[in-house]
Amino acid sequence: MTIPNGSSNKMIGEILEQEDVINSGMVFNYYMKFNNQDGFQAGEYVFSPSMSLNEIASSLQNGESADTRITIPEGYDVEQVASSISEQTEFSQDEFLDLMEDEEFFNELEENYSELLGDAAEAEEVRYRLEGYLFPATYDYQSDMSLEELVEQMVATTDSVLEGHYDEIEESDLDVQETLTVASLVEREGETEEDRKQIAQVFFNRTEAEMPLQTDISILYALGEHKEVVTYEDLEVDSPYNLYQNVGYGPGPFDNPSEDSIEAVLNPTDNDYYYFVADTSTGNVYYAETYEEHNELIDEYMDE
Repeated sequence: MTIPNGSSNKMIGEILEQEDVINSGMVFNYYMKFNNQDGFQAGEYVFSPSMSLNEIASSLQNGESADTRITIPEGYDVEQVASSISEQTEFSQDEFLDLMEDEEFFNELEENYSELLGDAAEAEEVRYRLEGYLFPATYDYQSDMSLEELVEQMVATTDSVLEGHYDEIEESDLDVQETLTVASLVEREGETEEDRKQIAQVFFNRTEAEMPLQTDISILYALGEHKEVVTYEDLEVDSPYNLYQNVGYGPGPFDNPSEDSIEAVLNPTDNDYYYFVADTSTGNVYYAETYEEHNELIDEYMDE
């Protein structure tokens, strides 16, 4: 966040409260006055809700503003995020993946973001509990920032994005984990807003009919690979993430989806389709209600 030049303690408190770092800007202002804390410097800063008021004050006094920015693209899975982080920071890919498997770290995050991570905490057979919760965005990064602080930024952003959607999720037939899981599939299957909304409804239609989703995205995740062509042999991979063999949405998200994909899941376009196929040469997506219609579309747009 940005602390402008000439900001008073009161103004800084209001900014911190607005960004959900602290609960009360008024308390921040009184605390700083009572403890004679001043000399705060303007700049770009990175704070998290887990920081104490003394830690925030220390950062502001020392001018520990962000050194650079790092970007996490939409639709990256945890392992791709790990690779990207290793290229943009001093943290290695292995360090990032080790943190993703650190149950103690996850439990600490769950305490601070219980509404967001409660369902993920109870999920079974997930590969990474934070898959789907590392929001794709550009983040401020300081050279003295810990990997834990960097990851918490991503989780906090997901929580902030979902803050306006928690009521919608509560009213839907999905929980947070399922919402992000379907969104992670929609993210990779559809390019446009309308296609994502149509595809989300296709997935809901198939689930209601107890049909497997049969999405190649699930196979690639189950294999732990990123490749262009999925073979018939690949479809037999033994994994709870294999949505050709298993009905439902799987254990959890397959990547980290954008807000557009989340909104598509919560506001799908009503349809009676059970199948879709994409023309890879144009990016157009075609939908069908029956398997026979689906095969005709495949013959027309994919059998060259």
